[in-house]
Amino acid sequence: MSAQNNREMEPERSILIEEAVENTNEAFVTIDEDHRVLFFNRAAEKLFGYSRDEVVGRDLNLILSSDCSVRHRRAVTRYLESKQAVRIGHASELMVSRKNGEQFPASISFSVSEIHGKSYFTAILQDLTERKALQEQLLKNERLAALGQVVAEITHEIKNPLISIGGFAQQLARKATDDASAKKLEIICRETSRLEKLLAELRELYHPGAQDFRPVDIRQLLADVIHLSNPGCSEKRVTIEYETGEEPVLVQGDKDKLTQVFLNLIQNSSEAMTHGGKITVQSRSTDDSVVITVSDEGPGVSEELLDKLFSPFVTTKKHGSGLGLAISKRIVEDHHGKILAKSAEGKGTQMIITLPLLDRK
Repeated sequence: MSAQNNREMEPERSILIEEAVENTNEAFVTIDEDHRVLFFNRAAEKLFGYSRDEVVGRDLNLILSSDCSVRHRRAVTRYLESKQAVRIGHASELMVSRKNGEQFPASISFSVSEIHGKSYFTAILQDLTERKALQEQLLKNERLAALGQVVAEITHEIKNPLISIGGFAQQLARKATDDASAKKLEIICRETSRLEKLLAELRELYHPGAQDFRPVDIRQLLADVIHLSNPGCSEKRVTIEYETGEEPVLVQGDKDKLTQVFLNLIQNSSEAMTHGGKITVQSRSTDDSVVITVSDEGPGVSEELLDKLFSPFVTTKKHGSGLGLAISKRIVEDHHGKILAKSAEGKGTQMIITLPLLDRK
């Protein structure tokens, strides 16, 4: 191709390059030596939430966290002084800011162009939020798998002698001839039962068995749970009110595990209302999910405790392992759902569970 043809195609080539950069999925941001934004493509608009007009001509600080802004300015200054920089041509990670104030991790690779004695810096950015969340989840799963194996082995080693101790204590209690011995043996029996339950809960939390997923009508499941809970609640002068539609609400789930979750939530609410009260169970459907709310009129929990409520061994009860809500959270997440607690001291507690509806396609 002749030099003349090359010159004739130069405008067309420039347009093609500009269009390619404009329409790529990666965010492109170009700044000058004074950190002013000169170019901001469509992907950058989508990533940061700013329109091009809001950013072009403004300082880059607009989209960088304060710490990253300082480091970035130092890097640019270093390059301008030495024409050498470690970051140029290599991907790095920075915290950047959206228009709504949200900060998020981004992978950034820089390139530099020298035009008429001036340096221009172009950054290509990718949002790492989802990748980080996936990596964190994978790491969490690996840790839980390792912990689950340890828990399974420990509980197995403890369970058998514990059953023997409990069994012998029951035999001795039946043959006890004085009240003092009978009471002591009763304590042993009660405590071994408590430890057996704790071991079962630990195993359920860290080493759960296989789940039997099939279509489940949440509306009917909740009705069954309330029916099972009513006798115990009545003894505590607690009533349960159920609000739902008339049509079946199907999710893909393990019926026994979901039953366990809602029995636990209702039991927690009932035990929280020491002077009686009302539990309200509501079920409503959206386009792609069902939202179940279990509300009580109990004393509520503090904001500090609310943040830890689903952590293992955290409880407001005098007696209890503090594993029930942690197990419930794991079961809900195993069903690709979410569980959220809302509470304030003196104003009761709400547990909100969201589960995806069964896709009938």
